[in-house]
Amino acid sequence: MTEGQYRVGIDFNPGKNPVVGELKRVSANLIDLIFAIPQANGREDEITRLQNIAVQLIEDGAMWAVKAATKPAR
Repeated sequence: MTEGQYRVGIDFNPGKNPVVGELKRVSANLIDLIFAIPQANGREDEITRLQNIAVQLIEDGAMWAVKAATKPAR
């Protein structure tokens, strides 16, 4: 399991909703791509900080998107 898959809970989709699965897959891939950004010599702390911010926002976005995809009608 990749870090991105772990972060988005790729295997948790009790309703087997295909939109949820796709949202999580795409989010996990983006998180993995962000963590693969090379560290610039002497700028490791700043790159890591920026990666962590980006990943947190993707996790948040994935969570809200899953909520939108699974919200029942009134």
